[in-house]
Amino acid sequence: MNYYRRERVAAARPERDWGIGARVLDASGERTAIGWEIHPYGLRATLQRIARDYRPAALAITENGATFVDSVAADGSVDDPERVRYLAAHVHAAGEAIAGGVPLIGYFVWSLIDNFEWALGYGTPFGIVHVDFSTQRRTPKASGEWYRALLAAGRR
Repeated sequence: MNYYRRERVAAARPERDWGIGARVLDASGERTAIGWEIHPYGLRATLQRIARDYRPAALAITENGATFVDSVAADGSVDDPERVRYLAAHVHAAGEAIAGGVPLIGYFVWSLIDNFEWALGYGTPFGIVHVDFSTQRRTPKASGEWYRALLAAGRR
């Protein structure tokens, strides 16, 4: 499954909705650079519901990530504490789901590298590796180093 954010909906009058009697409610709390609500426990709840309702033998999170405004320092490094917090909170929520019996076997960050997003172009970096598009130089961000350490700790 892919998970980025929760989306809450409410009943609406037909002239003000999607044409199906519902409308999306505004995000609350912390948000990403493009306004997506940050709600890691939505990931846990979704995993738990899939496990309860469908009883799969195994589940994998194939995409989870967020875009934030990245600042590249003079030495080329990128400190992205918001992305680190986002990923850490979502990995923690996934761990809670596992502890509750969800058969989660994999977690993949979206995205490994900054890339072209279909709806947003090159202006929204999701990657844990910064790409200088003019030189194609790739530099792990702080979030990439954090993820590397997480994976290394799991190998011990």
